Parts: sequence; C-alpha cells; structure tokens
Amino acid sequence: MTDLDSPRVYPLRLYGDPVLRRKAKPLQATDTLTVPGFDPQTVRQVANSMLETMFEARGVGLAAPQIGLPVRMFVAVEYEDDEEENEGGDDNLRSRVLRDFVMLNPVLKVINKKKDRSYQEGCLSIPGIYEEGVPRARAVQVSYTDLDGMSRVVEADDYLARVFQHEADHLDGVLFLDRLPAEVTEDYRKELLAIQQKSRALLNDLAAHEQRRRAERA
Repeated sequence: MTDLDSPRVYPLRLYGDPVLRRKAKPLQATDTLTVPGFDPQTVRQVANSMLETMFEARGVGLAAPQIGLPVRMFVAVEYEDDEEENEGGDDNLRSRVLRDFVMLNPVLKVINKKKDRSYQEGCLSIPGIYEEGVPRARAVQVSYTDLDGMSRVVEADDYLARVFQHEADHLDGVLFLDRLPAEVTEDYRKELLAIQQKSRALLNDLAAHEQRRRAERA
C-alpha cells in the first residue's frame, strides 16, 4: 500500500470482513474520505481509485464497503456487450466501456417486478465463486447524487439492472450468496473458509501498516 496520488488500486475486503456486513452511512460529494491505510482524499479521488481497482480486478462494479469504507457509494460500468463474459477475460475492459457511473446515496426503485435468474453472478469480495439463480428485478430506476452534488436518475434493465442491485446490496451489508438457498453457501464452505483466512490476514496487514504510519508521524 502507498499514499501516491490517485488513481491507485485499493486492497479489496474479502468475505468474512465485518465491514461487508455493516449498513453504510450517507455521504455528501464534498466530504473527505479516508480509506483505511491511506491518506484522506476527496470523494472524487476515491471514486476514481475505486474504478481503477474495479478494472484491475476485472469487475463491473465496486461498492465502498469493499474497500473498507462504510459509506453509501458505488461505482459501476456498462460495457459494449453487457454480459458477464466481459468479466475475467483478457481484453482491455476500459476500451469496452460505454458508460461509467459513480453513485452517491443511491435509492433503487423496481420498475419491472418480474424476477430474472438467468445470469451468472459473482463478487470481487468472494473471488472464485459464481452462481446462477440469484433473483433480481428485471428493471430498476436509481436515484442518486453525482460527484458534482447534482441529483440524477437512471433506468436500467437486464444485466446492468443486476449490477446496480448487487452493488446497492453491499451498502446494506447483503452479499449475493445471501439471496440463494442456504445449501449453496454450505456447498462452498471450504472455499469460503479459505477466503475468510485471507480476509483475516489482510486485516492484520492493514493494522500493522497503520501502526507503522502512526509511528512514522509520532
């Protein structure tokens, strides 16, 4: 970890980290945010680094709790082909972006209640685990504040609607496995225990890093 100018790549919080289960708090575009292990930054700088982190991890969205910030913000992108096969490939994801989104205090409204279970879903905080059958509304409307403090509204359907719902869940401490039968999580018990071990190691590294930072400033 470094304290270089943005954008930077943040370490991703993993399954088992308590911050992923906390209900995030509202924020304002003018706030100063401190990602654990880094110097304070503007919301815009953090958002830029979140996008960089998301691209580095080859994802389609990233919520603030996933970098250790319990605030109601997420970033997401729409790719040329908005299917999950864009994730994890070898192509340049940045070159395929049609739209990117930075949403502060998003509020979702379902505009098509019919459930869609057809897409495979995963999570950057639960690496290596993907499942079909996660029920998501087919279309949603999202009201949010942008980085300039302006109120915005966007509608999305199909895969992009799923992305928005997945990221909004993170702000309420909900993971995609929570929306599947309990036996699915049990099937991944071994894998989840391994991820939890990595999560504990990361938290220990973050604590040690912060101790060194404090000692250097003393």
